[in-house]
Amino acid sequence: MRALLIAASCRAAPLFAEALRRGGFSTGRFRSQNLVVSVEGNIGCGKTKCLEYFQGSPGIEVVAEPVTKWRNIWGHNLLALLYSDPKRWSLTLQTYVQLTMIMNHTSPSTAPVRMMERSIFSARYIFVENLFRSGLMPEVEYAVLGEWFDWLTKTIPIPVDLIVYLQASPQTCHERLKSRSREEEHVVPLEYLQSLHSLYESWLVDKSIFRLPAPVLVIPAEESLERMYTVFEEARPLILRPNSKNTLGA
Repeated sequence: MRALLIAASCRAAPLFAEALRRGGFSTGRFRSQNLVVSVEGNIGCGKTKCLEYFQGSPGIEVVAEPVTKWRNIWGHNLLALLYSDPKRWSLTLQTYVQLTMIMNHTSPSTAPVRMMERSIFSARYIFVENLFRSGLMPEVEYAVLGEWFDWLTKTIPIPVDLIVYLQASPQTCHERLKSRSREEEHVVPLEYLQSLHSLYESWLVDKSIFRLPAPVLVIPAEESLERMYTVFEEARPLILRPNSKNTLGA
């Protein structure tokens, strides 16, 4: 059964490429001349606040995570379905996440600098990986998503010049979630955030799992919102000049 599903996904790949071309996307190996920054981190680490801070800056385009699409696809809230029954809905949500993230990555740029909230890389390396490791996604579904991810990232240009990792403890993120207005997140347990944190640390700090698509700038994100705005401003030259990679505050 696993082999059949993987084979089916591989056979569908050329059809998907043709659909992309008809939609105006090119699968040729070119890269944008614009600077692309992916802002990464756990749920509740402050990614949205970071993007909001830079949104008004000249020459910077902000691309938010497509959460509104995940919360309403033909009237269905995939995020809520995932949290209520992850074994049933993990493949459905993560398939849609890959699609919507590719749409974000390939949309035309409107400014010299694009700051994106997460990326297709963290969708695969953090969230899909966590579902599989925690036993909430069967191996065959994990394999199918892996095949799609590998094909997408090898076929479609997905340039990322810098990863900004907002590093906050699971406890801090959990407290912040309690004060947010996203109803789906009220049921997110601390253990889930701990698992995501562990994967993020292994990927972006220890560099012990998966490949890095770009250099990493680590920004400690434990401070209050007012203090974080100061931290974001201090990090501005490092973010806009990714060759000056460093760990802020280290």
